[in-house]
Amino acid sequence: MTLTPAQAAKILADNFAPWVLDLGLSVEEVDGSRAVLRLPWSARLAREGGALSGQALLAAADTATVIAVSAARGGFVPMTTVQQSTSFQRAVTEADVLVEAVLTRLGRRMAFADITMTAEGRDEIAARASAVYALLDR
Repeated sequence: MTLTPAQAAKILADNFAPWVLDLGLSVEEVDGSRAVLRLPWSARLAREGGALSGQALLAAADTATVIAVSAARGGFVPMTTVQQSTSFQRAVTEADVLVEAVLTRLGRRMAFADITMTAEGRDEIAARASAVYALLDR
């Protein structure tokens, strides 16, 4: 079963902490092993100098991965982040960020993903991440 963006948005609304929801993330696309979320630009998320904070990007990458795993599993399952490694390549200022999480492996107990974060309207990647999740359902 493939999730629709509306179903993925409901997973987001129902399963994430209020501070994550305060980021304003929205589900742009979702398919069998991939999710694209939009992190809207907000001066509240910027650090000194006006660049989007790394913490906001990390949280968006983590959230997009949960949605991608949920899409691949046909719905939300309890999971937890085991590892996330992020490389910041360029600053994002005054632009929404498209966060694309692609599963590279989905097993019964573990999921692996690559995530790219790109400022809307730009070709250059702002940040890359890789993540590993433990799936907690049986």
